[in-house]
Amino acid sequence: MPTLNEKKALILGGSRGIGAAIVERLTAEGADTRFTYAGSAEAAAALADKTGATAIQTDSADRAAVAGTIAGQGALDILVINAGVVVMGDPLESDPDAVDRMIDINVRSPYHAAVEAARSMNDGGRIVVIGSVNGDRMPFPGGAAYALTKSAVQGMVRGLARDFGERGITVNSVQPGPVDTDMNPADGPMKDTMHSFMAIKRHARPAEIAGMVAYLVGPEAGIVTGAQHTIDGGFGA
Repeated sequence: MPTLNEKKALILGGSRGIGAAIVERLTAEGADTRFTYAGSAEAAAALADKTGATAIQTDSADRAAVAGTIAGQGALDILVINAGVVVMGDPLESDPDAVDRMIDINVRSPYHAAVEAARSMNDGGRIVVIGSVNGDRMPFPGGAAYALTKSAVQGMVRGLARDFGERGITVNSVQPGPVDTDMNPADGPMKDTMHSFMAIKRHARPAEIAGMVAYLVGPEAGIVTGAQHTIDGGFGA
């Protein structure tokens, strides 16, 4: 039976991959769902048609745009922050502007989005940030800046859980390992390296990540907060 009837949800970064799976799952659970997208207009339109969710174009690197989108929704019950980018490579050769943009999207945007949502969020609300197991473990070179952003999410989640706890608002992070998406396909060039670190040697499916998110935003997780929920096939074990 649907568990999120009469709940209003917003997913930041919901048009593709993990985000789209979350949109599909939350709408199936009965939530009044809207999601943002940056450049994937066709994918966003198709997902909106499929699920009945509302698509809103918003650049997650633009703090004012994100705040405006959130404020425009009124009181939310659920905020899922999925928008993120990856910059990998030799730190001596990486483009500093690309690294700064990644920090804007992966760190600054989630913080300001969570704070803006909490201003009007209904008591007992849910905030979930999609982090990464690389916040715990970076087993190969070239990932320092990305790991920095995902470790920062951990500290943010712990702190905001205390800031918002008096109102019953939970704040959690979900930390996937390799997930089969356009960004990291299961048959991509890094699959053998990534699987070598894992106990279950396959990429996760986006729907599996969405299932963990659905639990955290659902009625049974009202006392789960300030925690990192890793779903990685043993990548970080």
